[in-house]
Amino acid sequence: MRERARGTPAAPEKKSRDVQLADNRRAFYDYSIGDKIEAGIALTGTEIKSLRAGHVNLRDGFVRIENGEAWLRGVHISPWTHTGHDNHEPLRSRKLLLHKSEIAFLARGASEKGYTVVPLRLYTKQGRAKV
Repeated sequence: MRERARGTPAAPEKKSRDVQLADNRRAFYDYSIGDKIEAGIALTGTEIKSLRAGHVNLRDGFVRIENGEAWLRGVHISPWTHTGHDNHEPLRSRKLLLHKSEIAFLARGASEKGYTVVPLRLYTKQGRAKV
């Protein structure tokens, strides 16, 4: 019977498919960054294709809390060029997918004078778009 040698390396970890799609470097310059929260984004098919192609601008983006929902505004996702019709509006409001407690936390922070909720980066995590 063979014994397994001690100190043998474990199986190699699978490569992460997380890809950073956009970065809001201007926000780090203009704002003092406090807490960070990860949120999913509700997107259409052509928006996902444009994101993966890198056609997104976060510079003017901000978050508004309305009726207990968080909305991402001012983020420009260019229309997908390989479709004839039924393309998305580049500057439309996009719903952020958050728990109620996270939305309440953001609402408390945004209601204080001088505080703003801004997107810092846009990336995919296990195939899902996150901000």
